[in-house]
Amino acid sequence: MEQYTAHPTAVIDEGCNIGEGTKIWHFSHIMPGCSIGKNCNIGQNVVISPEVVLGNNVKIQNNVSIYSGVTCDDDVFLGPSCVFTNVVNPRSAVNRRGSYAKTHVGKGASIGANATIVCGHDIGKFAFIGAGAVVTKNIPDYALVVGNPARQTGWMSEYGHKLQFDATGNAVCPESAQTYHLEKGVVTRTDA
Repeated sequence: MEQYTAHPTAVIDEGCNIGEGTKIWHFSHIMPGCSIGKNCNIGQNVVISPEVVLGNNVKIQNNVSIYSGVTCDDDVFLGPSCVFTNVVNPRSAVNRRGSYAKTHVGKGASIGANATIVCGHDIGKFAFIGAGAVVTKNIPDYALVVGNPARQTGWMSEYGHKLQFDATGNAVCPESAQTYHLEKGVVTRTDA
């Protein structure tokens, strides 16, 4: 017996591994060989291609395409209509199925609505990709990036608040009171 919930219009191919408590909504397609963790929420009209790996508690909003080569750690948020690519130089007449570039999204990262993640670039843990951003390079842990191409404009807490670092490189999240330190372009949480 399946331990996940799927709307009758969802297409779930054989050979998927779907964790307990996961919900799959209208018109989504889950392709063979993908692995979806526990307690994920997959919105309407989502495509999850073969060999994609999603951790636990991943939230995917409507109209998202996740192509082969993508892995997402636990607690990742994928906003409406964001897209991952898996070929750097696609051509209709050239088959590049064996050469998909990999993309890894770290724990707790958020990707905003309509963002595009160009393949071969990793997104650090708790990074925050703004709506409509086009990611063309690796994104560090806790980084806030916006625009096309995406440019870093600050740092975010694990609760999704922009961090304000003092002269000694320390910051406090206003919601959680978690503390962070910035040194040489790297943010670490200091109270964990």
